[in-house]
Amino acid sequence: MKKTLIILFVFCGLFSAKAQALNEFFTQTDTFLKTYVSEGKVDYKAVKKNTESLDAILKLANDVTVDKTDANNYQAFWINAYNLSVIKGIIDNYPITSPLDKAGFFDKTTYSLAGQKVTLNTIENDLLRANFKDARFHFVLVCGALGCPPLIANVYLPATLEAQLEAQTKLALNGNYFIKVNDKKKKVEGSEIMKWYKEDFVQNGMTEIQFINKYRTNKIPENYKLTYFTYNWKLNKQ
Repeated sequence: MKKTLIILFVFCGLFSAKAQALNEFFTQTDTFLKTYVSEGKVDYKAVKKNTESLDAILKLANDVTVDKTDANNYQAFWINAYNLSVIKGIIDNYPITSPLDKAGFFDKTTYSLAGQKVTLNTIENDLLRANFKDARFHFVLVCGALGCPPLIANVYLPATLEAQLEAQTKLALNGNYFIKVNDKKKKVEGSEIMKWYKEDFVQNGMTEIQFINKYRTNKIPENYKLTYFTYNWKLNKQ
């Protein structure tokens, strides 16, 4: 009985420590984003002058444990971890004019997160998209370029994640940075994200325009022709 209690106490202590690490990660990330992000853009110059806070958050992130069975914690952690890692990758090579200036930025450079070595592509494609089939990830994962969705100055939290995913998706599809509608020519131009990840936007027999209209206030006629405009890879700096 005594041995069982000891094991139970140790397990509870480990669980509490892991939960505390995740909560602290969210808290520090929120502070960091509020400090260095404004109107969707990052003050990379200021982060470069003081990398300690970002490095501390990423070190903490490596001690975090998340499991995809707890979807909200898992998704919120990896979305934030992706966005922070993009900033880290840019800062490590700053000054640059685009994330593409660094060869292997998305598929070769690795980050130590949640006890594993991962690239940005691993996070996006293997840990998030492959597990959850949710196209809304494309509106919250920020690749460091102006063609990406804007980076919000708040952390993505498990309790508010669904509302945040909805809000960012609606913002993109009702604005003009992700899609451009030309009623005279009966045409809609979409971000190349919709071409690169087409399978995410046409799930369950849905067309791309039907996906857009799901979140859009002014609906686009389904007979409009969809094309794609060139992605803007310039750095999303302030």
